[in-house]
Order: sequence, then C-alpha cells, then structure tokens
Amino acid sequence: MASTGILLASLLLLSCLAETSHGVLFSSLKQTLIVTASPKEGQVYKTGIDKLTVSWGLNQSFPAGSDSTYKTIKVKLCYAPVSQVDRGWRKTVDSLSKDKTCQFKVVARPYSSSNQSFEWIIERDVPSATYFLRAYAYDAADVEVAYGQTTDAHKATNLFVVQGISGRHASLDIASVCFSVFSVLSLAGFFIAEKRKAKSSHEK
Repeated sequence: MASTGILLASLLLLSCLAETSHGVLFSSLKQTLIVTASPKEGQVYKTGIDKLTVSWGLNQSFPAGSDSTYKTIKVKLCYAPVSQVDRGWRKTVDSLSKDKTCQFKVVARPYSSSNQSFEWIIERDVPSATYFLRAYAYDAADVEVAYGQTTDAHKATNLFVVQGISGRHASLDIASVCFSVFSVLSLAGFFIAEKRKAKSSHEK
C-alpha cells in the first residue's frame, strides 16, 4: 500500500516537473520588442524569388534593464488565423512547446539593444498561406522571455501572402513542348518517307 502511494506521488512529481520545464505560455510573455517588416498589407510574395526585410528592437517605453536577460533573438514566419482554419497542424496553442503558429525560422542573432534588420529570401519549402512575422527573445537557457510581432494582438493587420511553388518548373514545361514538337515532326517525316517509298515501288 505504501509502495503504491510512493509510486503515485513520484508520477505526480514527474508530471509537474515536465509541465513546468516545458510550460512557457505565450500569454505570459511581455511584448517588449517592436518588429516591422517591408511587406505591405495583402502584398503577395513568391517563394524562392522574392525577399523581405524585417527589423526589430526594444520598445524604449519599457524601463531600463527590461532586456537584461535577453541573449538571443529568433525571428519566425507565422501563420495568420485565416490560414489556420481546419488545419490542426498549424494550430495556435498557448503553451509554446505545442504551438504550431510559427514554424519557419527567418533568422537567429545574439541580442543587441540597438535596432537590427535582416533581409530574407522566402524559402521554397514555405507553403502558400497568409503570414505575419514574430520575434522571440530568449534567455541564457534558450527559453522564451519576450516577443514582438508585425501584426496586432488579434493577428488581423499587416498580413501578407506567400505564393508557394506549383510543383512545375518552367524548364520542365519548355522541355515538354520541345519533345511534343519533335514527336510531331518525327511522325510527319515517317509518313512522308513511307509515302515516297510506296510511290517508288508503284512506279517500278
């Protein structure tokens, strides 16, 4: 009986430890960073071709020392709510260890109190969707401690669209057309040759 009680207590303790060690909640983070980006509302970007510029820095309205624990900044590309509907694999969860909103890394840099910027070519593996950008500040233990984003709290403003690759490449289309033309010409040449051969046989 005593051993069963000890076992249950141990399991409860491990569960609590797991919850606290990976339980950073987005709602607990302060929005101390100001993040801006070059995309305009509704602008469309093509993967592998277009590039955007993102800038970030500390909101100077916060008291001095607010960023004392910041060691790293990671900027991510995040799905807007309109592109999360009926897509569980993009679901927003308050627990950051389970959140699927921001799946694409843009850049990671050591934290600096001065404003920084980065130019990013949108990678080809980014799917077609509506997005915004978010920057997280991490402490020495690589745990999120603050954030900033290019949209409002409802993630409804300053959104832009990324148009993913269609799966076909222009060179493949050109090759397909060339092959089709070659096939038609070859077939025409074959019939002409056969017709001449038949005519020659008939004259003999």
